[in-house]
Amino acid sequence: MFDLPLLPKVVPLGAILFSFLFLLVSIPLEAYILNSVLKFDKKTSSFYAICMNLFSNVVGWIIFFWIEPFLSIRLRTSLMNLIFFDQILPNTINLMILTAFIVFFGTFVVKSFILRAALISLTDFWKKQDESDVQKFLSRRGFKMRLQTKNIFTSVLIANAVSYTAVVLILFLIIRIV
Repeated sequence: MFDLPLLPKVVPLGAILFSFLFLLVSIPLEAYILNSVLKFDKKTSSFYAICMNLFSNVVGWIIFFWIEPFLSIRLRTSLMNLIFFDQILPNTINLMILTAFIVFFGTFVVKSFILRAALISLTDFWKKQDESDVQKFLSRRGFKMRLQTKNIFTSVLIANAVSYTAVVLILFLIIRIV
């Protein structure tokens, strides 16, 4: 009646565990950056860092599984060698560097969007205001929103750069390139 999707016979357990390891490294680093730059308290900055990283991780895996069937056989083979055997083929290093830059900036865009949406959704934006204070409030709010957007942009960029640097250092230590 209903066909259930088949489970894969081989699960990349190592890739899944490394994803959790990278989240465990990225979340505290980004929470610290959000705490120091945006002046959130520790609980709030940890909450936003968890939201940003988990949602961007889910979006990344969805995009990966959406793009993977369209890859060529050569790219699929090199991807499987990397995931299952920790072997990097020499002819795909340039493509991996380009992909790393695309992933970095894509993650940055997703994280900044998620943080912005979380900040908007968790504020008292819909609270009623007096009509005499509305004009004064709107002019201040416009200035604050522009300033806050600039701070969010730079703090997410710094946090993303720090967390990606830590992840790359861990990868270099694991692969023993350093």
